[in-house]
Amino acid sequence: MSELLYKELRLAAHPSLYVFMCMGALLLIPAYPYSVVFFFGCLGLFQSFMFDRETRDVFYTALLPCPKRDIVKGKLLLAVFSQLVQLTLSLPFAFLRTLYLPEGNPAGMEPNIAWYGFGLMVYGIFDLVYFTQFYKTAYKAGVSFLIALIPVTLGIIAIESSVHFPGLGWLDAMDGPALIRQIPILLAGAAVYAAANVLAYRIGARRLERVDL
Repeated sequence: MSELLYKELRLAAHPSLYVFMCMGALLLIPAYPYSVVFFFGCLGLFQSFMFDRETRDVFYTALLPCPKRDIVKGKLLLAVFSQLVQLTLSLPFAFLRTLYLPEGNPAGMEPNIAWYGFGLMVYGIFDLVYFTQFYKTAYKAGVSFLIALIPVTLGIIAIESSVHFPGLGWLDAMDGPALIRQIPILLAGAAVYAAANVLAYRIGARRLERVDL
């Protein structure tokens, strides 16, 4: 498994993917819809798939001494790695925002525990839709991205607008009791993310095995 990820990071990942992994720095922007960070995480992965299509990475990986389904596993490892690293790198900026911009975010949700839980859900849904769509043919990266972008966009809109509804203000809070109340959302997000990626791998691998490369 580590060899697959190493191959993806050294040969298949587009340089822009590493740039978008650092987009957690956007959390320091006042009055900004921070869930857009999740969109950049999806965009970086899409650009890597476009790069791989032009370099015929799927065909190259199929020639290696590994099962055909490992093509999907490698790409999924790259997606999980980039998404989790992006969220991890955003943590210092979330703390700095709390210290230096304590007045809150009028544009949407604060980068709190609930925000990270919702982010994992968005990434899980994107991976599930994108991988299952892309590996129907293993080359329609753009169409697959547009299809996967629909639930991602709806999810981002729902996250950022939810805090403006009556009774949901605790989703936007940064005080101790509210953060504890948000922990189930983080756990639910982690569960959705894990389940969605396992399902994405199984469906994507099964579909790729039927594709004539």
